[in-house]
Amino acid sequence: MKKLTRKDLLYLELSYQIIGILFEVSNELGNKYHERYYQKAIASLFRKSGIKFQEQCPLRFIMGENPLTKGYADFLIDGKVILEIKKGERFFKSNIEQLYSYLKLANVKLGILANFTSRGLQFKRVINIRNSS
Repeated sequence: MKKLTRKDLLYLELSYQIIGILFEVSNELGNKYHERYYQKAIASLFRKSGIKFQEQCPLRFIMGENPLTKGYADFLIDGKVILEIKKGERFFKSNIEQLYSYLKLANVKLGILANFTSRGLQFKRVINIRNSS
């Protein structure tokens, strides 16, 4: 396998593995299913590939002693990347805002938003510019 040499992308090798799995699922399932079926297929391929992940990872925003809100990221991969999956024909601003808020809550630098459409897989990389690590 050719060594990837791009230096300007976060977690290059891991990102390519994730996106490769997303394309494999998209090619196999198309766009006819609910999000939960894509999630199960992706989780299965992560396991098969030996990629460490948490599925439906809880995220909470706490101020002092009080939890103010919570959410669940579809995947937290290797403690470094949040993957959110959607089904539809385009990305919505609310999808990107949701992923960005998850990145901040989890203190993670990179998020991938994947959308299964009738034209195939679409994805966006979202960077948490406020991450201090």
